[in-house]
Amino acid sequence: MSTRTVLNVFPAVRDDIADLHTYRALPTQHVDRIDPFLFLNHHGWQSYPRNNQGLPFGPHPHRGFETVTFILEGDIAHRDSSGHESVIGAGGVQWMTTGRGLIHSETSSEQFKQQGGPLEILQLWVNLPARLKMTEPKYIGLQVTQIPVFDADDGRARVHLVSGAWQAQRGPITPLLDITTMWLDLQAGAHLTFNIARNHNVFFYVVRGTVHVNQRQVEQRHLVEFDNDGEELGIAAEEGAIVLLCHAQPFGEPVVSHGPFVMNTQEEIQQAITDYQAGKFN
Repeated sequence: MSTRTVLNVFPAVRDDIADLHTYRALPTQHVDRIDPFLFLNHHGWQSYPRNNQGLPFGPHPHRGFETVTFILEGDIAHRDSSGHESVIGAGGVQWMTTGRGLIHSETSSEQFKQQGGPLEILQLWVNLPARLKMTEPKYIGLQVTQIPVFDADDGRARVHLVSGAWQAQRGPITPLLDITTMWLDLQAGAHLTFNIARNHNVFFYVVRGTVHVNQRQVEQRHLVEFDNDGEELGIAAEEGAIVLLCHAQPFGEPVVSHGPFVMNTQEEIQQAITDYQAGKFN
């Protein structure tokens, strides 16, 4: 088993949205995408006061990809044009397949807006291949109790497995494609080793704390780019840390994006705009 080479470590870029503290890890001036992973916004950590306005993401359209939202603190009230509605709290996950198109909103619950409290959210965009761009929209919202957590390294590490496999375990969400998503809670001194197929690209983002991955130090709010020259990832936590770890086989297809739409050609982007304006996302 050979170790993957760390090519680069990129800082997330501060890019606040209204009063929401936001760090964009992907895309930035340093890295455009890690196929099939397109985008990551890290909202928070911050504490909201009582009687706040909550999250600012009112109704907006999407087509051509999936959003995976990890709610570490706070909550999200989801509503979309396919009829899905939920409030997912801390420790939960939302997985939305936008497919051929839908309109959704991501706001805070009335309770959170009234009472305030801590908020930290990660939203990851995962591309869909051309053959699945126009699939039917789908939404899954899981609360913290529905996501399995596995102890490792004598309890110094906890693996929150959302999709795909880890050792002999499988996550509760079965994506359209083979995509593994998880986040790791690490105590100081924790060590973990992952074996990931060489033909998978790795998405590795340090949310909090400082870790070493394959002997490279990575601080909080940094994204790691790996070569595909090995299978092994060795992670050691210098201090308490949270890491988002995902991997999937790249598509190798053209990516053309325009705001909330991600397609393969400019003509498909124009069609998405036309369809949205014509009310076809309902």
